Amino acid sequence: MNRQTGLYAAPLLGALIALSWWLLPGHGFWARWDVGIFQGFNSLLAEQGPWRLAMAITNNRLFDLVSLSCMVLLLLTLFLRSDGAGRARWVAIGLLMVITALLLNRIGHMVPVERPSPTLSVPGALRLTALIDFPTKDSSGDSFPGDHGLMLMIFAAFMLRFAPRWMGLTACLMVVVFTLPRIMVGAHWFTDIYMGSLAICLIFLPWLLLTPLGEKALARLIPPVDRLFGRWWR
Repeated sequence: MNRQTGLYAAPLLGALIALSWWLLPGHGFWARWDVGIFQGFNSLLAEQGPWRLAMAITNNRLFDLVSLSCMVLLLLTLFLRSDGAGRARWVAIGLLMVITALLLNRIGHMVPVERPSPTLSVPGALRLTALIDFPTKDSSGDSFPGDHGLMLMIFAAFMLRFAPRWMGLTACLMVVVFTLPRIMVGAHWFTDIYMGSLAICLIFLPWLLLTPLGEKALARLIPPVDRLFGRWWR
């Protein structure tokens, strides 16, 4: 798929995903998926053992540092493999990514949808926090959209656009690996991430990454980045 096709296909797909959830009575098949996925994983927490411990560890706030470290490692690899001008460009890409993440996160929270996570919504749901003896996350008073998933998807989109293909695909795999624990313990509905976060990214990111806007933004960011930090890598 070329960029011109992607520019229109991705937002259209995002809009269709969002509308299919929004307009279907009771959210249709999305709601059935949400409840089925939650109940399937939630039942696994009943038995004490490695699974329960793994879920507790991967949903601890400190584990978020693992996903952050993986993102930083990919960016650092690209930075170190580049020359002076390339390094300034990668720092600028990182800054643009952060700015984009802040803006899309704000847009996500402007969507008029507010709902608690499945652990707070489904009667009889097992709460991981009641089953283990160290802090972890298993609920959210307002779980839509999935902030964690949104950040990972934005990172993956930037990697697909600017990095080698294998890094882009690695970043896509990271989305799945690091969002699954939140879904499996019921801190998020499946659709918080794979409808809400995904639709936001599909609708908005192509206008930055598949048009000249992204390169124009980088052209504005690279000179000040080079002036401020260039002496450290020349």
